[in-house]
Amino acid sequence: MRKIAVLLTIGLALPVALRPQNPEQMECIRRCTAPDRDPDMDRQEIINLEREAARAILLSDGTFFRRVYGDDFNGILSHGEPANKAEFISAVQSTAIKYESFNASDIKVHIYRETAVATCMWSARGVVKGQHMFSQMRVIHVYVNTSNGWKVVSGQATLLPPYTPEPL
Repeated sequence: MRKIAVLLTIGLALPVALRPQNPEQMECIRRCTAPDRDPDMDRQEIINLEREAARAILLSDGTFFRRVYGDDFNGILSHGEPANKAEFISAVQSTAIKYESFNASDIKVHIYRETAVATCMWSARGVVKGQHMFSQMRVIHVYVNTSNGWKVVSGQATLLPPYTPEPL
């Protein structure tokens, strides 16, 4: 009878002891046991996110960036200023620039397991302080695949000459 009680106690305690103790371990186990993802689908998803980002900037809408940018996002704006997620959203929602068009083109995506790097060209046309402006920027974004989908964790925009009034 005692042996049965001991075995029953061990049997009940063992699954609890083998369960991961923190969310990072749970996420690691989920990724390792998940079926292989289709890299072409991931690539297309990131291309779509890049296009959505351009549309959100055109509309001065920060909602997209609240959803897709990681809370620990760290980036560089086109004029060299560092920006976290809140600062980037503030720049997007600024009324200093009224965009007439904002497009993402030449989008290239390279996927490395749970990380992806996207590069593209942003072309913007708008009005700044009553003056028409046109600018092009080369942009790079680093994505990490999380349990909530792809999140942008870093980015940089580099303004290309000729320089006109400061865009985003």
